[in-house]
Amino acid sequence: MKRILMSLFVLVAALPVVAAPPVVGEKAPEFALSTSEGKSVRLSEMMSKGPVVLVVLRGYPGYQCPYCNRQVQDFIQKSQGFAEAGAHVVLVYPGPPEDLGARANEFLTGKKMPDKMELVLDPGYDFTNLYGLRWDAPHETAYPSTFLIDNKGVIFFSKIVKEHGGRTTAAEILDALPKRKAGQ
Repeated sequence: MKRILMSLFVLVAALPVVAAPPVVGEKAPEFALSTSEGKSVRLSEMMSKGPVVLVVLRGYPGYQCPYCNRQVQDFIQKSQGFAEAGAHVVLVYPGPPEDLGARANEFLTGKKMPDKMELVLDPGYDFTNLYGLRWDAPHETAYPSTFLIDNKGVIFFSKIVKEHGGRTTAAEILDALPKRKAGQ
């Protein structure tokens, strides 16, 4: 009996700890991810410059998600509004490490990412697991999610979608961002 209990303890101890997604009012977990060009993007550095719009895409589950593509293009088209609000947009693209950067760059189709907007990679799902967003089902990677984070690291908006559609729009997020005062 003692051996069985000890074996169960070892088995349970070896299971990965799955984080719960952060909620409004909590501090956002710190992370550092890289763009496909190798530029490091750290949450704390982005926060020091203003609010952060953190958009977690489904990434690459073996095909390019049309909902992600639409959402990314919407945010790119409204990038001037985010810049005027003093916000930095970080788009997280999770997936298996092989060719993840090339897959992420398909969203840009030859265009340059706008200022104050970064497309970062999450190869191997470290970020996705840290934020408790792993959609562990066949042909899935992460729950599409959006967080707004203030300059102190506190989340003031959160939307986690447990389906392919129903994403936040750029207009919805621009409305949720604090309005800048004249002269800021």
